[in-house]
Amino acid sequence: MIAAPSPLITNKRLIKKAPILGRRNTPFLIKLLNWEYWSFGIIYTPIYFYWFYLCAKAKSLFFFSASNPTILNGGFLMECKSDIYSLIPKEYYPKTILIPNGLSPTITENIIKSQQFIFPIIVKPDIGGKGRGVKKIKSIDEAVSYITTTKFNMLAQEFVDYENEVGIFYYRYPWEAKGQISGIVDKEFLTVIGNGSSTIEELLKQSERHILQLSALKRMKDIDLGEILPTNIKRVLVPFGNHARGAKFIDSSNLITPQLENSIDIICKKIAGFYYGRLDIKFSNWDDLAQGKNLSIIELNGAGSEPTHMYDPKHSLLFAWKEIIKHWKILWRISRYNNKYKGAKYLSFGDGIKMFKENKKLESVLDKMS
Repeated sequence: MIAAPSPLITNKRLIKKAPILGRRNTPFLIKLLNWEYWSFGIIYTPIYFYWFYLCAKAKSLFFFSASNPTILNGGFLMECKSDIYSLIPKEYYPKTILIPNGLSPTITENIIKSQQFIFPIIVKPDIGGKGRGVKKIKSIDEAVSYITTTKFNMLAQEFVDYENEVGIFYYRYPWEAKGQISGIVDKEFLTVIGNGSSTIEELLKQSERHILQLSALKRMKDIDLGEILPTNIKRVLVPFGNHARGAKFIDSSNLITPQLENSIDIICKKIAGFYYGRLDIKFSNWDDLAQGKNLSIIELNGAGSEPTHMYDPKHSLLFAWKEIIKHWKILWRISRYNNKYKGAKYLSFGDGIKMFKENKKLESVLDKMS
């Protein structure tokens, strides 16, 4: 969900006007002067009072679990991606298989080969978020090696070659026939463009956002930071639309149209028990997306979804707080109705605490994989 930031740095648009020189180009200062990189706790803590107000109204600290009754914990934490994919009609998401933890390399290889994947593919943990443990895999040997050295159930997924990716925040009140889109975030992958003389590392050092990814990129064996790209040649270094992996989030909510809203509503109503969350979608072009074709749902996130369009660098922290509160209220209304009229249960106090403890333990392990 969001310690209280200094009032001197709450308006990012003002910060951006100051040139960054010399030592100000360090990761610490880049993060300090740009709220979008602040930790979850720092961003959310000042508005927790409203969250606890909603909890008091619902008479439950874990009311959100009733928002999407068919998804474990409402999709707040510890839900399995494989279970969520099973709710989505197959035509709307890439071919995906679950590979249980503990299988031998031979069995793992046979399972992958049986699906006749065309490499590269995406491999990721069945439980987790923020791009942790997600890898683009180029060969069967690499896939087997990665999967069999992890401690989790893993997903092998067809790589979707569409160039565009968005996050569409959708909700539908259970008492209404039609759902709505409350925000769209367009995602620019971490990319450099060659000039014929600079190395990839030198190009990365010209951007604040890229500087923050340098240490992670240096650990990637398939990226040669010393390579010099020809002029105007573009190289996508991280093909994932995750903010934590260097993607730039752009608020494209102005592109919401009745046609797009209708197309997304049709898709979402085919997902049983889904009322609230964000769909991460790769697609060919905006016209096709508006018509609900040539698209693929990479992930569907439930009650734990953030309105990620708020992370557009043009937005202030005040804007973000307003968006979070707005979406919390929607989440509360949906959860309360499902609990009262559809029999959806709230998590018990013990189960809710257990969920948070298990998630903390999981994240500490996944962080080492990224």
